[in-house]
Amino acid sequence: MKKTLLVLIIIFFSITIQRSIAQEKIVDQIVAIVGANIVKLSDIETQYSQYMAQGLLKGENEKCNILEELLFQKLLLNQAQLDSIVISDNQIESELDRRLRYFIKQIGSQEKLEEYYNKSIVEIKFEFREAIKEQLLAQNMQSKITENIKITPSEVKTFYNNIPKDSLPLIPSVVEIGQIVKQPPLSIEETKYIKEKLTGFRDRVLKGENFSALAVLYSEDPGSAKKGGELGFFGKGEMFPEFEAASFALKANDVSPVIETKAGFHIIQLIERRGEMINVKHILLMPKVAPEDLSKAKISLDTIYAAMESKKISFADAALKYSDDPSKANKGIMVNPQSGSSKFKPDELDPSVFFVIDKLKNGEFSKPVPMKTEDGKQAYRILYLKSKTEPHRANLNDDYDSIQEMALNEKRSKAIAEWINVKAAATYINIVDEFKKCNFQSKWIN
Repeated sequence: MKKTLLVLIIIFFSITIQRSIAQEKIVDQIVAIVGANIVKLSDIETQYSQYMAQGLLKGENEKCNILEELLFQKLLLNQAQLDSIVISDNQIESELDRRLRYFIKQIGSQEKLEEYYNKSIVEIKFEFREAIKEQLLAQNMQSKITENIKITPSEVKTFYNNIPKDSLPLIPSVVEIGQIVKQPPLSIEETKYIKEKLTGFRDRVLKGENFSALAVLYSEDPGSAKKGGELGFFGKGEMFPEFEAASFALKANDVSPVIETKAGFHIIQLIERRGEMINVKHILLMPKVAPEDLSKAKISLDTIYAAMESKKISFADAALKYSDDPSKANKGIMVNPQSGSSKFKPDELDPSVFFVIDKLKNGEFSKPVPMKTEDGKQAYRILYLKSKTEPHRANLNDDYDSIQEMALNEKRSKAIAEWINVKAAATYINIVDEFKKCNFQSKWIN
């Protein structure tokens, strides 16, 4: 299909939220029937409005394209129903919670989502439940169609040879990089000082002082401090595990003891609990690394750098032996969180990393440079450029994995197109005359 089912899933909630508005503007009607499932004009119009808002429209036949996507979904759903595919209540609930957490995060809070939709969170979940079930059934059915499709090296080569040379995709520059990190330990004195300070804040709140006022004055979380420490509603799986455990154990207005996470040390006050969602305030203090300890980290890396320069130790061995970063288990090579591979496009790198490795040649490493860890702590690291490719037209020697994925996707698309034609011919499908003139990619009208 021209746009994948994934796109429809991602924008589902925003479309649904606008549905009542769109239906007020048009007289709704059934435009297609697929088995026992229907496609309404409002389904097309609301999705069309959403594509327009996101700049995804590509031509004047977009409504026909949208209808074809919806016909595909309904055909998948119809076959899933015939095959008695089962989606459990737990799967539906889990997916509902996941998507609601995402949109609550986007809109700012649960209250804003409820206000925008003019329904409680329970009512919203009830209204979405059947649509989510249908989407999960369709996804499951689509996975079944392509789950056994494999591709051989011979097929990859044939696919590549059939691409006109001037149409070969341009492969951007890709780098593989490594790092050796030295993170100064926090002093016992600093940790003790922070804990005592937070314990003092907790005691003051228990004696009647306002938690929010203290958060505004002292919390080092820039996002929540100005809001009196309030984080907004969240569910399980969204915060640090230690933070969640302490938060969900609280009763309204209770204040937690001091807890430690990767971000620092906190005290937490529960504001409200709504089902599986809670809203809390917190005060965060982050222990500071002593300048002399940071200097020791740099000196340590200077010694490692000199040893690597004189060939006394390799980068891989030095990373494994001395680095304080989890990448040491991978011989210092960093993993791209977006792809799960060790390869990065330049625009996927933090600028502080890019500007260092951009001056290196393959196999070279930098002198120690300052950095901040994911949890905001100061440290030093040596960066290593393992490899860098130049932008080029795809070829089998350098880009086999990319070409293999392209070939596999084409094979899957052909399998889906064949499945559509077979199932559409055996399924009752009726489309209103207005849309029969559409130039569909598949044969929906027999």
